[in-house]
Amino acid sequence: MITKPQTSNRLRVIPLGGLDEIGKNITAFETDHDIIIVDCGISFPDENMPGIDAVIPDFTYLEEHFDKIRGIFITHGHEDHIGALPYLLKKINVPIYSIKFTIALIKRKLEEENMAANVQLEEVHYGDIIIKGDFAVEFIRTNHSISDSAAFAIMTPCGVVIHTGDFKVDYTPIDNAPIDLMRLAELGENGVLLLMSDSTNAERKGFTMSERTVGAAFDDLFSKITGRIIVATFSSNIHRVQQIIDTAAKFGRKCAICGRSMVNVLEVAKEIGYINHYDDTVIDIDDAANYDDSEIVIITTGSQGEPMSALTRMASATHNQVEVSSNDTIIISASPIPGNEKAIARMIDELFKRGANVIYKALADVHVSGHACEEELKLILSITRPKYFMPVHGEYRHLVQHANIAKKLGLTDDNIFIMGNGNVLEFRGSDIVIREEQVESGNVLIDGLGVGDVGSVVLRDRKHLAQDGLIIISMLVSSRTGELLLDPEITSRGFVYIRDSENLLSQIAALAKSTMAERSDDFSNRFKGVDINAKRLSVRDTVRTFIFEKTKRNPMILPVIIEVDPDEIVSGRYDFG
Repeated sequence: MITKPQTSNRLRVIPLGGLDEIGKNITAFETDHDIIIVDCGISFPDENMPGIDAVIPDFTYLEEHFDKIRGIFITHGHEDHIGALPYLLKKINVPIYSIKFTIALIKRKLEEENMAANVQLEEVHYGDIIIKGDFAVEFIRTNHSISDSAAFAIMTPCGVVIHTGDFKVDYTPIDNAPIDLMRLAELGENGVLLLMSDSTNAERKGFTMSERTVGAAFDDLFSKITGRIIVATFSSNIHRVQQIIDTAAKFGRKCAICGRSMVNVLEVAKEIGYINHYDDTVIDIDDAANYDDSEIVIITTGSQGEPMSALTRMASATHNQVEVSSNDTIIISASPIPGNEKAIARMIDELFKRGANVIYKALADVHVSGHACEEELKLILSITRPKYFMPVHGEYRHLVQHANIAKKLGLTDDNIFIMGNGNVLEFRGSDIVIREEQVESGNVLIDGLGVGDVGSVVLRDRKHLAQDGLIIISMLVSSRTGELLLDPEITSRGFVYIRDSENLLSQIAALAKSTMAERSDDFSNRFKGVDINAKRLSVRDTVRTFIFEKTKRNPMILPVIIEVDPDEIVSGRYDFG
Protein backbone atom coordinates (compact mmCIF):
# COMPACT_ATOMS: atom_id res chain seq x y z
CA MET A 1 0.00 0.00 0.00
CA ILE A 2 1.40 3.36 -1.01
CA THR A 3 1.26 6.17 1.48
CA LYS A 4 1.99 9.73 0.46
CA PRO A 5 1.61 13.17 2.04
CA GLN A 6 -1.97 14.36 2.00
CA THR A 7 -2.27 17.83 0.55
CA SER A 8 -6.06 17.67 0.49
CA ASN A 9 -8.73 15.87 2.50
CA ARG A 10 -11.39 16.11 -0.19
CA LEU A 11 -12.09 13.73 -3.09
CA ARG A 12 -14.75 14.24 -5.71
CA VAL A 13 -15.72 11.42 -8.08
CA ILE A 14 -17.48 12.85 -11.14
CA PRO A 15 -18.79 10.48 -13.84
CA LEU A 16 -19.25 12.45 -17.07
CA GLY A 17 -20.36 9.46 -19.15
CA GLY A 18 -20.94 5.72 -19.02
CA LEU A 19 -23.75 5.65 -16.44
CA ASP A 20 -27.33 4.86 -17.43
CA GLU A 21 -25.89 3.99 -20.86
CA ILE A 22 -23.51 1.62 -22.62
CA GLY A 23 -20.60 3.65 -23.97
CA LYS A 24 -19.17 7.16 -23.64
CA ASN A 25 -17.20 6.17 -20.55
CA ILE A 26 -15.32 8.93 -18.74
CA THR A 27 -14.83 9.75 -15.05
CA ALA A 28 -12.98 12.60 -13.38
CA PHE A 29 -11.35 12.26 -9.95
CA GLU A 30 -10.72 15.61 -8.29
CA THR A 31 -9.05 16.94 -5.16
CA ASP A 32 -8.57 20.57 -4.19
CA HIS A 33 -5.49 20.79 -6.42
CA ASP A 34 -5.57 18.04 -9.04
CA ILE A 35 -7.79 16.13 -11.49
CA ILE A 36 -7.13 12.84 -13.25
CA ILE A 37 -9.40 11.36 -15.91
CA VAL A 38 -10.19 7.67 -16.39
CA ASP A 39 -11.18 6.73 -19.96
CA CYS A 40 -12.59 8.95 -22.69
CA GLY A 41 -14.94 7.08 -24.99
CA ILE A 42 -17.67 7.53 -27.56
CA SER A 43 -21.06 5.93 -27.94
CA PHE A 44 -22.93 5.26 -31.14
CA PRO A 45 -26.18 6.97 -32.13
CA ASP A 46 -29.55 5.40 -31.53
CA GLU A 47 -32.72 5.58 -33.61
CA ASN A 48 -33.51 9.00 -32.12
CA MET A 49 -30.37 10.53 -33.63
CA PRO A 50 -30.83 10.39 -37.43
CA GLY A 51 -27.73 11.38 -39.38
CA ILE A 52 -25.42 11.41 -36.34
CA ASP A 53 -22.10 9.59 -36.69
CA ALA A 54 -21.05 9.34 -33.03
CA VAL A 55 -21.71 10.77 -29.57
CA ILE A 56 -19.01 12.09 -27.24
CA PRO A 57 -19.19 13.36 -23.65
CA ASP A 58 -19.67 17.00 -22.78
CA PHE A 59 -16.20 18.25 -21.76
CA THR A 60 -17.39 21.59 -20.34
CA TYR A 61 -16.43 20.79 -16.75
CA LEU A 62 -12.97 19.60 -17.77
CA GLU A 63 -12.40 22.68 -19.93
CA GLU A 64 -13.37 24.92 -17.02
CA HIS A 65 -10.82 23.16 -14.77
CA PHE A 66 -8.14 22.37 -17.35
CA ASP A 67 -5.37 23.85 -15.19
CA LYS A 68 -5.91 21.07 -12.60
CA ILE A 69 -5.86 18.11 -15.02
CA ARG A 70 -2.68 16.03 -14.63
CA GLY A 71 -3.30 13.05 -16.92
CA ILE A 72 -5.69 10.63 -18.62
CA PHE A 73 -5.58 6.96 -17.61
CA ILE A 74 -7.10 4.44 -20.05
CA THR A 75 -8.33 1.02 -18.92
CA HIS A 76 -8.36 -0.57 -22.41
CA GLY A 77 -8.59 0.15 -26.12
CA HIS A 78 -12.28 -0.21 -26.99
CA GLU A 79 -13.88 2.76 -28.73
CA ASP A 80 -16.25 3.38 -25.83
CA HIS A 81 -13.13 4.08 -23.75
CA ILE A 82 -10.73 5.79 -26.22
CA GLY A 83 -12.88 7.04 -29.10
CA ALA A 84 -13.39 10.60 -27.79
CA LEU A 85 -9.70 11.23 -27.04
CA PRO A 86 -9.03 13.24 -30.23
CA TYR A 87 -11.88 15.60 -29.39
CA LEU A 88 -10.73 16.12 -25.79
CA LEU A 89 -7.06 16.49 -26.72
CA LYS A 90 -7.92 19.32 -29.12
CA LYS A 91 -9.14 21.21 -26.06
CA ILE A 92 -6.90 19.88 -23.26
CA ASN A 93 -3.53 18.34 -24.11
CA VAL A 94 -2.32 16.24 -21.17
CA PRO A 95 -0.33 12.97 -20.97
CA ILE A 96 -2.08 9.64 -21.57
CA TYR A 97 -1.11 6.51 -19.64
CA SER A 98 -1.99 2.92 -20.49
CA ILE A 99 -0.68 -0.58 -21.32
CA LYS A 100 1.15 -1.41 -24.56
CA PHE A 101 -1.65 -2.47 -26.92
CA THR A 102 -3.96 0.31 -25.76
CA ILE A 103 -1.25 2.92 -26.32
CA ALA A 104 -0.59 1.50 -29.79
CA LEU A 105 -4.29 1.77 -30.71
CA ILE A 106 -4.47 5.34 -29.38
CA LYS A 107 -1.34 6.25 -31.34
CA ARG A 108 -2.87 4.91 -34.56
CA LYS A 109 -6.08 6.85 -33.90
CA LEU A 110 -4.17 10.08 -33.28
CA GLU A 111 -2.04 9.53 -36.38
CA GLU A 112 -5.22 9.43 -38.45
CA GLU A 113 -6.07 12.85 -37.01
CA ASN A 114 -2.50 14.16 -37.51
CA MET A 115 -2.25 14.67 -33.75
CA ALA A 116 0.19 11.98 -32.60
CA ALA A 117 3.27 14.21 -32.69
CA ASN A 118 1.73 16.66 -30.23
CA VAL A 119 0.44 14.21 -27.60
CA GLN A 120 2.46 12.58 -24.82
CA LEU A 121 1.66 8.84 -24.81
CA GLU A 122 3.16 6.93 -21.90
CA GLU A 123 3.31 3.13 -22.05
CA VAL A 124 3.16 1.54 -18.60
CA HIS A 125 3.28 -2.03 -17.30
CA TYR A 126 1.10 -3.95 -14.89
CA GLY A 127 2.21 -3.13 -11.36
CA ASP A 128 3.51 0.31 -12.33
CA ILE A 129 2.36 3.22 -10.17
CA ILE A 130 2.04 6.67 -11.73
CA ILE A 131 2.00 9.58 -9.29
CA LYS A 132 0.16 12.70 -10.41
CA GLY A 133 -0.32 15.39 -7.78
CA ASP A 134 -2.63 14.08 -5.05
CA PHE A 135 -3.12 10.77 -6.92
CA ALA A 136 -1.11 7.60 -7.37
CA VAL A 137 -2.54 5.17 -9.93
CA GLU A 138 -1.56 1.50 -9.99
CA PHE A 139 -2.24 -0.63 -13.10
CA ILE A 140 -3.67 -4.09 -12.28
CA ARG A 141 -4.05 -6.90 -14.82
CA THR A 142 -7.58 -7.91 -15.79
CA ASN A 143 -9.17 -9.94 -18.58
CA HIS A 144 -11.60 -8.63 -21.17
CA SER A 145 -12.41 -9.08 -24.86
CA ILE A 146 -9.34 -7.04 -25.82
CA SER A 147 -5.69 -7.39 -24.88
CA ASP A 148 -3.99 -5.32 -22.18
CA SER A 149 -7.04 -4.44 -20.13
CA ALA A 150 -6.39 -2.93 -16.71
CA ALA A 151 -8.10 -2.08 -13.47
CA PHE A 152 -6.86 0.89 -11.48
CA ALA A 153 -6.12 1.22 -7.79
CA ILE A 154 -6.25 4.97 -7.30
CA MET A 155 -4.58 6.11 -4.09
CA THR A 156 -6.18 9.36 -2.97
CA PRO A 157 -5.94 11.53 0.16
CA CYS A 158 -9.23 9.98 1.32
CA GLY A 159 -8.39 6.34 0.65
CA VAL A 160 -8.06 3.79 -2.15
CA VAL A 161 -10.53 3.77 -5.03
CA ILE A 162 -10.59 0.67 -7.27
CA HIS A 163 -11.93 1.12 -10.79
CA THR A 164 -12.25 -2.28 -12.47
CA GLY A 165 -12.68 -1.07 -16.03
CA ASP A 166 -14.43 -3.63 -18.22
CA PHE A 167 -13.47 -7.09 -16.99
CA LYS A 168 -14.22 -10.77 -16.64
CA VAL A 169 -12.52 -13.43 -14.52
CA ASP A 170 -10.85 -15.78 -17.02
CA TYR A 171 -8.63 -18.40 -15.42
CA THR A 172 -7.46 -19.71 -18.83
CA PRO A 173 -7.09 -16.66 -21.09
CA ILE A 174 -5.48 -16.94 -24.51
CA ASP A 175 -2.36 -15.03 -23.40
CA ASN A 176 -2.05 -17.20 -20.22
CA ALA A 177 -2.19 -14.06 -18.06
CA PRO A 178 -5.27 -14.24 -15.79
CA ILE A 179 -6.70 -11.37 -13.78
CA ASP A 180 -4.56 -10.42 -10.77
CA LEU A 181 -7.00 -11.43 -8.05
CA MET A 182 -4.18 -11.60 -5.51
CA ARG A 183 -3.40 -7.90 -5.84
CA LEU A 184 -7.08 -6.98 -5.63
CA ALA A 185 -7.41 -9.08 -2.47
CA GLU A 186 -4.30 -7.45 -1.01
CA LEU A 187 -5.84 -4.04 -1.57
CA GLY A 188 -9.01 -5.30 0.12
CA GLU A 189 -7.00 -6.43 3.15
CA ASN A 190 -5.50 -2.95 3.49
CA GLY A 191 -8.82 -1.16 3.07
CA VAL A 192 -10.71 0.08 0.01
CA LEU A 193 -12.70 3.29 0.28
CA LEU A 194 -14.71 2.91 -2.94
CA LEU A 195 -15.17 0.19 -5.56
CA MET A 196 -16.37 1.17 -9.03
CA SER A 197 -17.18 -2.03 -10.92
CA ASP A 198 -18.37 -3.04 -14.42
CA SER A 199 -22.14 -3.73 -14.41
CA THR A 200 -22.75 -4.80 -18.02
CA ASN A 201 -23.61 -8.43 -17.23
CA ALA A 202 -25.06 -7.89 -13.75
CA GLU A 203 -28.35 -9.44 -14.92
CA ARG A 204 -26.65 -12.71 -15.92
CA LYS A 205 -26.28 -15.54 -13.43
CA GLY A 206 -23.21 -17.70 -13.01
CA PHE A 207 -19.81 -17.14 -14.61
CA THR A 208 -18.70 -15.88 -18.01
CA MET A 209 -17.12 -18.68 -20.03
CA SER A 210 -13.42 -18.58 -20.85
CA GLU A 211 -12.33 -17.27 -24.23
CA ARG A 212 -10.74 -20.65 -24.91
CA THR A 213 -14.18 -22.27 -25.25
CA VAL A 214 -14.64 -20.35 -28.49
CA GLY A 215 -11.44 -21.89 -29.84
CA ALA A 216 -12.84 -25.36 -29.16
CA ALA A 217 -16.03 -24.42 -31.04
CA PHE A 218 -13.97 -23.18 -33.99
CA ASP A 219 -12.03 -26.46 -34.07
CA ASP A 220 -15.25 -28.45 -34.19
CA LEU A 221 -16.83 -26.31 -36.92
CA PHE A 222 -13.74 -26.03 -39.12
CA SER A 223 -13.31 -29.80 -39.06
CA LYS A 224 -16.75 -30.26 -40.64
CA ILE A 225 -16.87 -27.40 -43.15
CA THR A 226 -15.64 -28.15 -46.68
CA GLY A 227 -16.39 -24.83 -48.38
CA ARG A 228 -15.23 -21.29 -47.74
CA ILE A 229 -15.47 -19.98 -44.19
CA ILE A 230 -16.24 -16.35 -43.35
CA VAL A 231 -15.93 -15.34 -39.69
CA ALA A 232 -17.24 -11.98 -38.46
CA THR A 233 -16.11 -10.70 -35.08
CA PHE A 234 -15.08 -7.51 -33.29
CA SER A 235 -11.87 -6.17 -34.80
CA SER A 236 -10.46 -5.27 -31.38
CA ASN A 237 -10.74 -8.84 -30.04
CA ILE A 238 -7.33 -9.98 -31.20
CA HIS A 239 -7.50 -13.04 -28.92
CA ARG A 240 -10.56 -14.15 -30.89
CA VAL A 241 -8.78 -13.39 -34.17
CA GLN A 242 -5.73 -15.28 -32.93
CA GLN A 243 -7.89 -18.34 -32.32
CA ILE A 244 -9.35 -18.09 -35.82
CA ILE A 245 -5.84 -17.87 -37.30
CA ASP A 246 -4.65 -20.80 -35.18
CA THR A 247 -7.60 -22.96 -36.20
CA ALA A 248 -7.20 -22.03 -39.86
CA ALA A 249 -3.52 -23.02 -39.73
CA LYS A 250 -4.43 -26.31 -38.03
CA PHE A 251 -6.74 -27.21 -40.92
CA GLY A 252 -4.45 -25.98 -43.69
CA ARG A 253 -6.37 -22.81 -44.54
CA LYS A 254 -5.15 -19.30 -45.29
CA CYS A 255 -6.78 -16.25 -43.67
CA ALA A 256 -7.74 -13.13 -45.61
CA ILE A 257 -8.54 -9.99 -43.61
CA CYS A 258 -11.51 -7.89 -44.73
CA GLY A 259 -12.72 -4.59 -43.30
CA ARG A 260 -10.79 -1.39 -42.63
CA SER A 261 -10.97 -1.51 -38.82
CA MET A 262 -9.95 -5.19 -38.80
CA VAL A 263 -6.95 -4.46 -41.02
CA ASN A 264 -5.90 -1.48 -38.88
CA VAL A 265 -6.13 -3.31 -35.54
CA LEU A 266 -4.27 -6.37 -36.81
CA GLU A 267 -1.55 -4.17 -38.26
CA VAL A 268 -1.09 -2.64 -34.82
CA ALA A 269 -1.12 -6.07 -33.16
CA LYS A 270 1.45 -7.36 -35.65
CA GLU A 271 3.72 -4.35 -35.13
CA ILE A 272 3.92 -4.98 -31.38
CA GLY A 273 4.13 -8.77 -31.65
CA TYR A 274 0.66 -9.60 -30.31
CA ILE A 275 -0.34 -11.93 -33.18
CA ASN A 276 1.29 -15.31 -33.89
CA HIS A 277 1.48 -17.17 -37.24
CA TYR A 278 0.55 -13.95 -39.01
CA ASP A 279 3.06 -14.03 -41.88
CA ASP A 280 2.61 -17.78 -42.43
CA THR A 281 -1.17 -17.84 -42.54
CA VAL A 282 -2.55 -14.38 -43.40
CA ILE A 283 -2.83 -13.32 -47.05
CA ASP A 284 -4.16 -10.22 -48.77
CA ILE A 285 -7.88 -10.27 -49.52
CA ASP A 286 -7.08 -9.68 -53.20
CA ASP A 287 -5.16 -12.96 -53.30
CA ALA A 288 -7.99 -15.05 -51.87
CA ALA A 289 -9.34 -15.77 -55.36
CA ASN A 290 -6.15 -17.72 -56.11
CA TYR A 291 -7.15 -20.41 -53.58
CA ASP A 292 -9.89 -23.01 -53.53
CA ASP A 293 -12.79 -22.30 -51.20
CA SER A 294 -11.68 -25.18 -48.97
CA GLU A 295 -8.36 -23.39 -48.41
CA ILE A 296 -9.69 -20.01 -47.31
CA VAL A 297 -11.00 -18.34 -44.17
CA ILE A 298 -12.09 -14.70 -44.43
CA ILE A 299 -11.97 -12.76 -41.16
CA THR A 300 -14.20 -9.72 -41.42
CA THR A 301 -15.95 -6.88 -39.63
CA GLY A 302 -19.71 -6.47 -39.53
CA SER A 303 -20.82 -8.68 -36.66
CA GLN A 304 -23.22 -5.93 -35.54
CA GLY A 305 -24.90 -5.41 -38.91
CA GLU A 306 -23.38 -1.96 -39.37
CA PRO A 307 -24.68 -0.51 -42.67
CA MET A 308 -21.27 0.04 -44.29
CA SER A 309 -19.41 -2.89 -42.73
CA ALA A 310 -17.85 -5.60 -44.87
CA LEU A 311 -20.26 -8.41 -43.94
CA THR A 312 -23.34 -6.22 -44.49
CA ARG A 313 -22.05 -5.32 -47.95
CA MET A 314 -21.46 -9.01 -48.65
CA ALA A 315 -25.05 -9.74 -47.61
CA SER A 316 -26.37 -7.07 -49.97
CA ALA A 317 -24.05 -8.14 -52.82
CA THR A 318 -22.31 -4.75 -52.89
CA HIS A 319 -18.87 -5.87 -51.69
CA ASN A 320 -16.18 -5.38 -54.34
CA GLN A 321 -14.05 -8.40 -53.38
CA VAL A 322 -16.28 -11.05 -51.79
CA GLU A 323 -19.42 -12.55 -53.30
CA VAL A 324 -21.39 -14.81 -50.99
CA SER A 325 -22.56 -18.11 -52.42
CA SER A 326 -24.06 -21.42 -51.36
CA ASN A 327 -20.53 -22.75 -50.81
CA ASP A 328 -19.97 -20.34 -47.89
CA THR A 329 -20.38 -20.91 -44.18
CA ILE A 330 -20.57 -17.65 -42.27
CA ILE A 331 -19.82 -17.66 -38.53
CA ILE A 332 -20.94 -14.58 -36.58
CA SER A 333 -18.71 -14.68 -33.52
CA ALA A 334 -20.34 -11.92 -31.48
CA SER A 335 -23.46 -11.08 -29.49
CA PRO A 336 -25.73 -8.22 -30.53
CA ILE A 337 -25.01 -4.93 -28.82
CA PRO A 338 -28.36 -3.62 -27.49
CA GLY A 339 -30.11 -1.77 -30.30
CA ASN A 340 -28.43 -3.74 -33.10
CA GLU A 341 -30.67 -6.80 -33.00
CA LYS A 342 -32.86 -5.86 -35.96
CA ALA A 343 -29.93 -4.91 -38.19
CA ILE A 344 -28.18 -8.21 -37.41
CA ALA A 345 -31.36 -10.21 -38.05
CA ARG A 346 -31.84 -8.51 -41.43
CA MET A 347 -28.24 -9.21 -42.38
CA ILE A 348 -28.53 -12.88 -41.41
CA ASP A 349 -31.73 -13.18 -43.46
CA GLU A 350 -29.98 -11.73 -46.51
CA LEU A 351 -27.04 -14.11 -46.12
CA PHE A 352 -29.41 -17.08 -45.97
CA LYS A 353 -31.20 -15.78 -49.08
CA ARG A 354 -27.87 -15.93 -50.92
CA GLY A 355 -27.62 -19.60 -50.10
CA ALA A 356 -24.99 -19.35 -47.37
CA ASN A 357 -25.06 -21.36 -44.16
CA VAL A 358 -25.00 -18.92 -41.23
CA ILE A 359 -23.91 -19.95 -37.73
CA TYR A 360 -24.43 -17.54 -34.83
CA LYS A 361 -24.55 -17.64 -31.06
CA ALA A 362 -28.06 -19.09 -30.90
CA LEU A 363 -26.82 -22.12 -32.85
CA ALA A 364 -23.29 -22.70 -31.50
CA ASP A 365 -20.87 -21.51 -28.81
CA VAL A 366 -19.06 -19.14 -31.16
CA HIS A 367 -18.97 -16.20 -28.75
CA VAL A 368 -18.36 -15.50 -25.08
CA SER A 369 -18.78 -12.16 -23.36
CA GLY A 370 -15.92 -10.00 -22.17
CA HIS A 371 -17.87 -8.88 -19.11
CA ALA A 372 -18.26 -10.48 -15.68
CA CYS A 373 -21.49 -12.23 -14.70
CA GLU A 374 -23.05 -12.28 -11.22
CA GLU A 375 -20.68 -14.73 -9.53
CA GLU A 376 -17.59 -12.89 -10.79
CA LEU A 377 -19.04 -9.60 -9.59
CA LYS A 378 -19.59 -11.19 -6.17
CA LEU A 379 -15.98 -12.38 -6.18
CA ILE A 380 -14.58 -8.89 -6.80
CA LEU A 381 -16.84 -7.36 -4.15
CA SER A 382 -15.85 -10.08 -1.67
CA ILE A 383 -12.09 -9.78 -2.07
CA THR A 384 -11.92 -5.98 -2.25
CA ARG A 385 -14.40 -5.44 0.64
CA PRO A 386 -15.06 -1.78 -0.16
CA LYS A 387 -16.56 0.62 2.36
CA TYR A 388 -18.58 2.26 -0.42
CA PHE A 389 -19.70 0.90 -3.78
CA MET A 390 -20.61 2.60 -7.06
CA PRO A 391 -21.75 0.35 -9.95
CA VAL A 392 -20.56 1.74 -13.29
CA HIS A 393 -20.63 0.90 -17.00
CA GLY A 394 -24.24 0.00 -17.67
CA GLU A 395 -27.77 1.09 -18.28
CA TYR A 396 -29.83 1.92 -15.21
CA ARG A 397 -31.22 -1.58 -14.76
CA HIS A 398 -27.67 -2.98 -14.82
CA LEU A 399 -26.59 -0.56 -12.11
CA VAL A 400 -29.58 -1.49 -9.96
CA GLN A 401 -28.95 -5.22 -10.35
CA HIS A 402 -25.28 -4.76 -9.46
CA ALA A 403 -26.32 -2.77 -6.39
CA ASN A 404 -28.62 -5.64 -5.41
CA ILE A 405 -25.70 -8.06 -5.71
CA ALA A 406 -23.69 -5.84 -3.35
CA LYS A 407 -26.56 -5.86 -0.85
CA LYS A 408 -26.52 -9.66 -0.84
CA LEU A 409 -22.92 -9.42 0.34
CA GLY A 410 -23.72 -7.12 3.24
CA LEU A 411 -23.36 -3.58 1.89
CA THR A 412 -26.14 -1.27 3.01
CA ASP A 413 -28.17 1.22 0.99
CA ASP A 414 -26.33 4.07 2.72
CA ASN A 415 -23.01 2.83 1.31
CA ILE A 416 -24.16 2.10 -2.26
CA PHE A 417 -24.46 4.92 -4.78
CA ILE A 418 -26.29 4.56 -8.08
CA MET A 419 -25.09 7.67 -9.83
CA GLY A 420 -25.91 9.48 -13.05
CA ASN A 421 -23.68 11.35 -15.44
CA GLY A 422 -22.84 14.73 -13.95
CA ASN A 423 -23.54 13.64 -10.36
CA VAL A 424 -20.78 14.29 -7.82
CA LEU A 425 -19.82 11.81 -5.12
CA GLU A 426 -17.76 13.75 -2.59
CA PHE A 427 -15.65 12.46 0.28
CA ARG A 428 -14.32 14.53 3.15
CA GLY A 429 -11.77 12.29 4.78
CA SER A 430 -12.97 8.70 4.68
CA ASP A 431 -16.33 8.98 6.41
CA ILE A 432 -18.39 11.87 5.07
CA VAL A 433 -20.11 11.41 1.75
CA ILE A 434 -21.94 14.32 0.12
CA ARG A 435 -24.16 14.09 -2.97
CA GLU A 436 -25.55 17.49 -3.76
CA GLU A 437 -23.85 19.05 -6.77
CA GLN A 438 -24.56 18.44 -10.46
CA VAL A 439 -21.94 19.42 -13.05
CA GLU A 440 -22.60 19.97 -16.73
CA SER A 441 -22.68 16.72 -18.68
CA GLY A 442 -24.55 15.12 -21.53
CA ASN A 443 -24.19 14.27 -25.21
CA VAL A 444 -22.22 16.16 -27.82
CA LEU A 445 -23.22 14.96 -31.28
CA ILE A 446 -20.75 14.38 -34.11
CA ASP A 447 -22.11 14.86 -37.63
CA GLY A 448 -19.38 14.73 -40.28
CA LEU A 449 -16.87 17.40 -39.35
CA GLY A 450 -19.35 19.17 -37.11
CA VAL A 451 -18.87 18.77 -33.36
CA GLY A 452 -21.80 19.85 -31.21
CA ASP A 453 -23.48 21.93 -33.91
CA VAL A 454 -26.44 19.55 -34.12
CA GLY A 455 -28.76 20.13 -31.19
CA SER A 456 -32.20 19.06 -30.07
CA VAL A 457 -33.99 21.34 -32.55
CA VAL A 458 -32.11 19.90 -35.52
CA LEU A 459 -32.73 16.34 -34.33
CA ARG A 460 -36.41 17.14 -33.86
CA ASP A 461 -36.63 18.43 -37.43
CA ARG A 462 -34.77 15.40 -38.78
CA LYS A 463 -37.14 13.02 -37.02
CA HIS A 464 -40.13 15.05 -38.25
CA LEU A 465 -38.87 14.84 -41.82
CA ALA A 466 -38.14 11.12 -41.53
CA GLN A 467 -41.53 10.31 -40.05
CA ASP A 468 -43.89 12.69 -41.88
CA GLY A 469 -42.13 14.09 -44.96
CA LEU A 470 -41.91 17.64 -46.29
CA ILE A 471 -44.04 20.02 -48.34
CA ILE A 472 -42.39 23.14 -49.78
CA ILE A 473 -44.70 25.94 -50.90
CA SER A 474 -42.78 28.35 -53.14
CA MET A 475 -44.38 31.75 -53.76
CA LEU A 476 -43.23 34.72 -55.82
CA VAL A 477 -44.61 38.05 -54.54
CA SER A 478 -44.30 41.71 -55.44
CA SER A 479 -41.82 43.62 -53.31
CA ARG A 480 -44.10 46.64 -53.65
CA THR A 481 -47.55 45.29 -52.81
CA GLY A 482 -47.02 41.82 -51.45
CA GLU A 483 -49.37 40.40 -54.06
CA LEU A 484 -48.77 36.94 -55.49
CA LEU A 485 -47.27 37.22 -58.98
CA LEU A 486 -47.46 33.53 -59.96
CA ASP A 487 -49.43 30.57 -58.66
CA PRO A 488 -47.71 28.79 -55.74
CA GLU A 489 -45.49 25.85 -56.68
CA ILE A 490 -45.83 22.76 -54.45
CA THR A 491 -42.96 20.33 -53.89
CA SER A 492 -43.53 17.13 -51.90
CA ARG A 493 -40.76 14.96 -50.45
CA GLY A 494 -41.58 11.88 -48.37
CA PHE A 495 -45.25 12.90 -48.03
CA VAL A 496 -47.10 11.87 -51.17
CA TYR A 497 -46.07 10.94 -54.70
CA ILE A 498 -46.97 13.93 -56.91
CA ARG A 499 -48.46 12.00 -59.83
CA ASP A 500 -50.79 10.07 -57.52
CA SER A 501 -51.90 13.12 -55.54
CA GLU A 502 -52.22 15.94 -58.08
CA ASN A 503 -55.67 16.91 -56.80
CA LEU A 504 -54.47 17.21 -53.21
CA LEU A 505 -51.47 19.29 -54.17
CA SER A 506 -53.66 21.54 -56.37
CA GLN A 507 -55.93 22.15 -53.39
CA ILE A 508 -52.90 23.05 -51.25
CA ALA A 509 -51.72 25.51 -53.91
CA ALA A 510 -55.16 27.10 -54.09
CA LEU A 511 -55.36 27.39 -50.32
CA ALA A 512 -51.90 29.00 -50.15
CA LYS A 513 -52.95 31.45 -52.87
CA SER A 514 -56.13 32.48 -51.09
CA THR A 515 -54.30 32.85 -47.78
CA MET A 516 -51.72 35.12 -49.41
CA ALA A 517 -54.50 37.24 -50.90
CA GLU A 518 -56.12 37.70 -47.48
CA ARG A 519 -52.91 39.19 -46.06
CA SER A 520 -51.86 41.40 -48.99
CA ASP A 521 -52.93 44.58 -47.20
CA ASP A 522 -50.90 43.60 -44.14
CA PHE A 523 -47.90 42.86 -46.28
CA SER A 524 -47.96 46.25 -47.99
CA ASN A 525 -47.82 47.88 -44.57
CA ARG A 526 -44.70 46.08 -43.27
CA PHE A 527 -43.26 49.34 -41.96
CA LYS A 528 -46.12 49.33 -39.42
CA GLY A 529 -44.80 46.16 -37.86
CA VAL A 530 -46.17 43.36 -40.07
CA ASP A 531 -43.38 41.59 -41.97
CA ILE A 532 -43.10 38.84 -44.52
CA ASN A 533 -42.83 36.26 -41.76
CA ALA A 534 -46.46 36.86 -40.79
CA LYS A 535 -47.60 35.81 -44.28
CA ARG A 536 -45.33 32.78 -44.22
CA LEU A 537 -46.64 31.61 -40.82
CA SER A 538 -50.22 32.19 -41.89
CA VAL A 539 -49.78 29.99 -44.98
CA ARG A 540 -48.00 27.31 -42.93
CA ASP A 541 -50.71 27.12 -40.25
CA THR A 542 -53.60 27.16 -42.72
CA VAL A 543 -52.11 24.46 -44.92
CA ARG A 544 -51.14 22.33 -41.90
CA THR A 545 -54.73 22.33 -40.64
CA PHE A 546 -56.07 21.47 -44.10
CA ILE A 547 -53.62 18.59 -44.64
CA PHE A 548 -54.33 17.05 -41.25
CA GLU A 549 -58.09 17.20 -41.87
CA LYS A 550 -57.68 15.55 -45.28
CA THR A 551 -54.97 12.95 -44.51
CA LYS A 552 -54.47 12.73 -40.72
CA ARG A 553 -50.78 13.34 -41.45
CA ASN A 554 -48.52 16.07 -40.18
CA PRO A 555 -45.69 16.75 -42.65
CA MET A 556 -43.22 19.55 -42.19
CA ILE A 557 -44.51 22.53 -44.14
CA LEU A 558 -41.99 25.03 -45.44
CA PRO A 559 -43.44 28.12 -47.15
CA VAL A 560 -40.82 30.00 -49.15
CA ILE A 561 -41.69 33.58 -50.13
CA ILE A 562 -39.47 35.33 -52.68
CA GLU A 563 -39.84 39.10 -53.14
CA VAL A 564 -39.12 40.49 -56.59
CA ASP A 565 -39.71 43.74 -58.44
CA PRO A 566 -42.61 43.13 -60.87
CA ASP A 567 -40.80 45.10 -63.58
CA GLU A 568 -37.96 42.58 -63.52
CA ILE A 569 -40.11 39.55 -64.20
CA VAL A 570 -39.43 38.03 -67.58
CA SER A 571 -41.67 35.25 -68.76
CA GLY A 572 -40.13 31.88 -67.86
CA ARG A 573 -37.34 33.41 -65.78
CA TYR A 574 -38.66 32.26 -62.42
CA ASP A 575 -39.10 28.52 -62.27
CA PHE A 576 -39.68 26.81 -58.94
CA GLY A 577 -39.26 23.34 -60.39
